[in-house]
Amino acid sequence: MFFICGHLFIMKSQSIYKVPQGKLLKISLESDNKQHIKDISISGDFFAYPEESIQKLEEVLKKSLLEKNQLFTIISHFISSNEVQFIGIDAESLTEGIMRCLDE
Repeated sequence: MFFICGHLFIMKSQSIYKVPQGKLLKISLESDNKQHIKDISISGDFFAYPEESIQKLEEVLKKSLLEKNQLFTIISHFISSNEVQFIGIDAESLTEGIMRCLDE
């Protein structure tokens, strides 16, 4: 779905990704011209500790370039620097889930 805002196309997309040997990961994404994250929602049947880490990661990802290596680096750094523990997902699967939104 596209919305025109000035000269930018705001794209809304989502992905549902079953992580190999893991859990279900759902990503809802708004991006400008498929280049930068405007808004993101991460959910699924995985566990995160501390619980508020998902909301904090969503904030960190806003305005990020939608480029696989850069997203992986941002997510990996966030996990290690905030001592986040995930059960059922990891930095690689989060990156994959986000990138699948662009395939829509």
